[in-house]
Amino acid sequence: QLVESGGGFVQAGGSLKLSCAASGGTFSSASNYVMGWFRQAPGKEREFVAAITWRRDYTRYADSMKGRFTISRDNAENTVYLQMNSLKPEDTAVYYCAARRTIILASSINDYEYWGQGTQVTVSS
Repeated sequence: QLVESGGGFVQAGGSLKLSCAASGGTFSSASNYVMGWFRQAPGKEREFVAAITWRRDYTRYADSMKGRFTISRDNAENTVYLQMNSLKPEDTAVYYCAARRTIILASSINDYEYWGQGTQVTVSS
């Protein structure tokens, strides 16, 4: 089970930190999973935001998020985070946590097997 939290309402230029807690037997061996964040704005397709390997801390970001967003993880807590800075109105979306049972980074929706329910982020201008 993946459970996101930390979404909310923020003004442009502000920051939010999202969390995704992985629990249950599926994630008992979290070191075998890549964790990712995706987002979906109203009327748009779900898009890749960032991903991180659980064991070696390799990361990948969508070009539009580089320098503003940072993905990290706490292995002891089975939690992955997304620090979002300098937020823009176009960052408004539902943010989803996802996991794939592999050590290889990926940015395609189809590469992820497990999904959370999402958390809403709204950025006002």
